[in-house]
Amino acid sequence: QVQLVESGGGLVQAGGSLRLSCAASGSIFSGKTMGWFRQAPGKGRELVGGITGGGKSKYADSVKGRFTISRDNAKNTMYLQMNSLKPEDTAVYYCNVEPWREDYWGKGTLVTVSS
Repeated sequence: QVQLVESGGGLVQAGGSLRLSCAASGSIFSGKTMGWFRQAPGKGRELVGGITGGGKSKYADSVKGRFTISRDNAKNTMYLQMNSLKPEDTAVYYCNVEPWREDYWGKGTLVTVSS
C-alpha cells in the first residue's frame, strides 16, 4: 500500500528555516518525479516545486532562491529545505508523486511563520 508521510513542520519566526521530510513507502519513490505542495488557509493547493528521479528540481517563483528540494533514494525520502521564511509561507505542506494521484495525499505537515 502506498503511503506518503510528511514531517518537520512547526512554528518559526520570519527569516528562519525549517526542513521538511516526505517518507514514501512501497515502490512509488524509485525513479519517480516527486513534488511538494502547500495549502494556505482559505486557499487552494499549490505546487511549491518538484524533483525528478535523477535529481533535477524546479520551483515556483514565490519560493525560488529560498527553498531547496532534495531526495535520498536509498531512504525513499524527499526533503524540502526552507530558508528565509516569510509569513506568506504559512501553510500545510504535502508531498506527492507524479501524476499527483488523489489517493496518495497524506495528512501534511503544518508550517507557521510568525512575523
